[in-house]
Amino acid sequence: MSDIKIPALGESVTGGQIAKWHFKNGDFVKVGDILLTLETDKVAAEVTAEASGTLSIAKQPGDDVVIGDVVGQIAEGAAPAVEKAPEAPKPAPAAAPAPKAEEKPTNITEFKVVPKPEPAPEPAAKPAPSPEGRITRKKMTPLRKKIADQLVTAQKTAAILTTFNECDMSNVMALRSKLQDAFVAKNGVKLGFMSFFIKAVVESLKAVPQINVRVEGDEIVHQHYYDIGVAVGTERGLIVPVLRDADQKSFAELEQDILGYAKKAKDGKLQVSDLTGGVFTISNGGVYGSLLSTPIINPPQSAILGMHSIQQRPVAVDGQVVIRPMMNLALSYDHRVVDGKEAVTFLIRVKDCIENPARMLVGA
Repeated sequence: MSDIKIPALGESVTGGQIAKWHFKNGDFVKVGDILLTLETDKVAAEVTAEASGTLSIAKQPGDDVVIGDVVGQIAEGAAPAVEKAPEAPKPAPAAAPAPKAEEKPTNITEFKVVPKPEPAPEPAAKPAPSPEGRITRKKMTPLRKKIADQLVTAQKTAAILTTFNECDMSNVMALRSKLQDAFVAKNGVKLGFMSFFIKAVVESLKAVPQINVRVEGDEIVHQHYYDIGVAVGTERGLIVPVLRDADQKSFAELEQDILGYAKKAKDGKLQVSDLTGGVFTISNGGVYGSLLSTPIINPPQSAILGMHSIQQRPVAVDGQVVIRPMMNLALSYDHRVVDGKEAVTFLIRVKDCIENPARMLVGA
């Protein structure tokens, strides 16, 4: 008999919640089969079979478990032989229909007495609906609890303030359209808007290094590297994979990293190391149609940039009213360590990079 135990999942992960068993009690499983998916406060992990045999499940979906817990067992042995189903008996031939009895004419007129119908009883009053039938209770997943704790912590410990601006997307859209075919042919991925914003954020962090800090106790820690988190919405909740050394990567490498993280998130393959250590976060609510929002910083980071949907709207250019594709930008920051002047300067720098994207391509 082989125990199925919850394995160690990462440096800061102590346990989680069983999300799903991929086999039923009594099923035969083989070495390497994925037995269950475990939800932790950071990633979804898969537990595989270390022996072949018949599965016995001890813990159910929704149960909380910690590292080392036995959640089931495998009775080792060969797969049971599949019995051949007996052949179904052939149906007997249908019997010939019985001859119809000869109908005799009658001269007698028959009268039927129809009783007077009784009045229908009054319908019974409908019982009041049960409250339990009108709601569904579901336990929070570890990830959802972690998200809730992080957001509440940010609101309680940081002095969050948001400053806004807007940027004209005309030039970046034109450049993207012009380069797209050659970019895809060379790199195998599309050139998206996110890589432009990552580059713009890196340039702005270099220009305003006071944004690239975190608070530890009564100290301000200045960071001299550029690991940028990109918030991604998944079925499990919001996660923030981190693109390492974004300042040293090309547009193509950034797009490949984003695509790789999206696939890992969809397949539940993200590791704890993929989600930790970022210095700044970018959140794109525009993919859901958001026009304006105030994003909440991701502790211990000190700032987050919110992107929004692109809208065609009238703007003044050289004294003329023209229609341009505009995007609202929002920078939320921790006012304990970032002053308003620094935040506004940073956001204007992002706007300038997006409105003049050729400069980022040539490093100007």
